[in-house]
Amino acid sequence: MDETGKYSVLVVDDDSSDIMALTHILSPEYTVYVVKDGKNAIKAAGKYVPDVILLDIIMPGLDGYDVITALKDMESTKNIPVIFVTGLSNADDEKKGLLLGAADYITKPFSSAIVKLRVKNQIRILEQTRLIIDSELAEKSNRAKIEFLSRMSHEMLTPMNAIIGMTQLVDTAGDLRKARECAEEIRKAARHLSAQLNDLLDISGGNTGAFVPADTVFTFPEMFRAVLREIRRDLEEKQQGFSCHLDARIPEPLIGDEKRLAQVISNLLGNSVKFTPAGGEIRFSACVLREDAGTVTLQVETADNGIGISKGKHQDIFSPLEQADGSLTRRYGGIGLGLAISKYIVEMMGGEIWVESEPGKGTVFIFTCVMRKG
Repeated sequence: MDETGKYSVLVVDDDSSDIMALTHILSPEYTVYVVKDGKNAIKAAGKYVPDVILLDIIMPGLDGYDVITALKDMESTKNIPVIFVTGLSNADDEKKGLLLGAADYITKPFSSAIVKLRVKNQIRILEQTRLIIDSELAEKSNRAKIEFLSRMSHEMLTPMNAIIGMTQLVDTAGDLRKARECAEEIRKAARHLSAQLNDLLDISGGNTGAFVPADTVFTFPEMFRAVLREIRRDLEEKQQGFSCHLDARIPEPLIGDEKRLAQVISNLLGNSVKFTPAGGEIRFSACVLREDAGTVTLQVETADNGIGISKGKHQDIFSPLEQADGSLTRRYGGIGLGLAISKYIVEMMGGEIWVESEPGKGTVFIFTCVMRKG
């Protein structure tokens, strides 16, 4: 449909009389676009993305067979139904068109009733297909929401139960050492719960446009050392190797949202630690991708030799409601918002984020961001 709410039809024919007739037949009900040759037909289809294309076969330059072949090779036009409008009546011609992807045929001289009926049939098929797709997407979304709420409830109830249980133990602790141990467990559970709530607030801010970048003056090495202190204990507990390379060309100082940049790096390194087995290897690097008078574009990579992610899930992992594997999320913990939040932050900083990974071959996360020079 176009912006007026009408379905659209692209008419491709080098005969002016045929164009006038088809436009007269279809224009009361549809938005009609018209071109007279194959080359412009391909351009118009890509530009307007009509709901149906009426295509003449015999034309100078690119004929109808050439045009439909090109349309089926283009991602934006490959699913548009094409009806050949032709004076050819040979069965082999019709077979050739159908093999190339034509949805239907209208033979010249055509009647108004037949043209309307054939176009309406394709519109009806289109509507039914869209209903099915919308229904499947809605069902998938509902399943994702239920899975997300289940993960969120579990992740929040776990530290809450720990806090309640340890508080009761403090009351019955017979000595100061035991009470201090309980207090430390309460603090750990409270920090975990606070992190989950902050993630939810960040996602809410991203969805409502409340993500506002802050301007702070900082140096990349100092920011990174602070992140490393956060994950050092987990690295040591799993006896994982860690290597780091920071490009000496990174300007000092930088001006940008130091806290958010650190949050992205912490999320990515935290995932590497979580999904890499004991004794595994984790690598980090940051380099200058582009530089001009006032800004610098950084490229940051985290790499591991962990469990990896299948290619079909590379986009899903950046959605707040989708995860590469729900069973893994339950096994390793977390509500799965870290990557979605990281995507919001990176895009807010003028960059992009992507993943390169295969199951069993580890994962590389790469993101870019734009910082001002201090």
